[in-house]
Amino acid sequence: MPYPSAMADGPPRIFDSDAVTLHRARARKIAGERFLVRQAGEGLALRLDAVRRTFSEALELNASEATAGLLGPHAKHWTRQTLSDDESLRGEPQQFDLVVSLLSLHAVNDLPGVLFQIRRILKPDGLFVAALFSGETLRELRESLAAGELETLGGISPRVAPFADVRALGGLLQRAGFALPVADIERTVVRYRQFETLVSDLRMMGETNALHERSRKPLRRRTLAAALSHYASHHADPDGRLRATFEIAYLTAWAPHESQQQPLKPGSAMARLADALNTSEQSAGEAVPKR
Repeated sequence: MPYPSAMADGPPRIFDSDAVTLHRARARKIAGERFLVRQAGEGLALRLDAVRRTFSEALELNASEATAGLLGPHAKHWTRQTLSDDESLRGEPQQFDLVVSLLSLHAVNDLPGVLFQIRRILKPDGLFVAALFSGETLRELRESLAAGELETLGGISPRVAPFADVRALGGLLQRAGFALPVADIERTVVRYRQFETLVSDLRMMGETNALHERSRKPLRRRTLAAALSHYASHHADPDGRLRATFEIAYLTAWAPHESQQQPLKPGSAMARLADALNTSEQSAGEAVPKR
């Protein structure tokens, strides 16, 4: 069944879906500690623990062996899949009572459309939880690569993906028809002895450059040297370690159901907010005195 995209002519192509799929497939074959993946999985597990409910039919997007033990006990039966190249989900309407997404939704072209699909396959009062990179993730790398290209080439090319703001993510949940949406963020600053270790971590997570407009040419040595020089001079601690910021946004939302708490109707409050705050009330048209 087709789903409505975010735009009448379809969403803009920010990511190369083939490259995203290839990078993640290669990442599964690389041995190593994916500490950020595990951190995101633990964050999702904590949010599911708070629900205190064992779900019947669950769907996990972009399943990871590193977190299977963390999420498994929260549902009796799991279906695991990845988004297809056209970003469609397999599933019947109201098939699942839990949908979990682990570090996959930050690399889709039509996030509103994918959220709508998730809402569609959830049963009434079904739960959606997700962890995705957001906000200031890899801001140091983005800035340093841009500085290196400007210095040596006189222009910049897309090399680090844009990440959605957590407030915008909350708004997208509402647009998709979810109830009781909550979006919060956890920031982790990782300190690397050398730049190559950061690149290795990104490869193990399948998070190397998959932008549709990316340059297909290898990064020149002169450009890389300029980028590393900028990184070391602007984003290194006194001991020489390079800082890399990762922000993980956690989304929690429910498919609507009549049993859920409903917002009060306008004018039905039993007490004024001004009384609760022990302050005076002003209409929107009154001038606020300067201090």
